[in-house]
Amino acid sequence: MNIELIVLDVDGTMTDSRITYSENGDEIKAFNVKDGLGIASWRKLGKQVAIITGRSSKIVARRAKELNIEHFYQGVDNKKEILEKLLERLELKMENVAAIGDDLNDLSMLKSVQLSFVPRDASAYVDKIATVILSKKGGDGAVREMIEYLIKKEGLEKKYLALWA
Repeated sequence: MNIELIVLDVDGTMTDSRITYSENGDEIKAFNVKDGLGIASWRKLGKQVAIITGRSSKIVARRAKELNIEHFYQGVDNKKEILEKLLERLELKMENVAAIGDDLNDLSMLKSVQLSFVPRDASAYVDKIATVILSKKGGDGAVREMIEYLIKKEGLEKKYLALWA
């Protein structure tokens, strides 16, 4: 098994699932810098990243751009369908995919991939189908923990550490 693509949900995985609004109505989200470095490292290893999220947000679009995530889909109702179309374009199979999600709208996507991850504070229904329940909560390094799990599993630790030596 070779994981070539990781698929990230946003709210509840890359963030702590809170949505804050300013007095002006601006949406505010907090992203974990450690997750960002993990994503950048994964990409430097020649691997791919996709964000597939149910909500639409300029903030998430900005974060995806900062991290050079080229496969970015928001406002998605059926995440599995979008993933299938992406895999067709990339000529990959579900066996080459790991995904992280935390709630009911992630279920079908998580069930279909080779390895599925959920943060510690995910919905109990999603926990039941996950390959790995992470020790970190969403927004608190869960994405980084997933990436480092994959790096170890794929035998890429030396290459990963060499990126920053």
